[in-house]
Amino acid sequence: MPTPDNPATIESLYLQHHTWLRGWLYNRLSNSADAADLAQDTFVRVMQRRMAGQLAQPRAYLRTIARGLVIDLWRHRDIERAWLEALAELPEEQALSPETSVLALEALVEIDRLLDQLRPVVRRAFLLAQLEGLKCPAIARELGVSVASVERYISQAMRHCYLATFAAQPL
Repeated sequence: MPTPDNPATIESLYLQHHTWLRGWLYNRLSNSADAADLAQDTFVRVMQRRMAGQLAQPRAYLRTIARGLVIDLWRHRDIERAWLEALAELPEEQALSPETSVLALEALVEIDRLLDQLRPVVRRAFLLAQLEGLKCPAIARELGVSVASVERYISQAMRHCYLATFAAQPL
């Protein structure tokens, strides 16, 4: 079996499974262009992971990566759809430039990715505080937890966002 830490074995993995993977993706997306893009992205991820050892079940491994990429694509499209709907409701004098709109959409996708890494209860507490403006006692009642737990959850979320922002900064 191929080992994805060697270019020759990555090529072999690609040649043996690319057509199958593209078909598998097409069955889920019903769009040949998206299926082709995500198949390529799947193999890029394989190369980036540079895992050692052999793949006992290469199709299962590729399918797992591809499934995550499909979910990311759907989430990105949901965010983009909501963003475009919000933009359409803005008065014309407040319309954003296309460049600003694209940058805002990229930021929203990144925020969604960061928040998705949080445990659901932590994410919910953080969103209730940030988006709804609720105070810790109200969030505690909403979630059925103690105020101390809410404070801890919000602190965890803030630390996560801060560390992600700090890690993304160039040195």
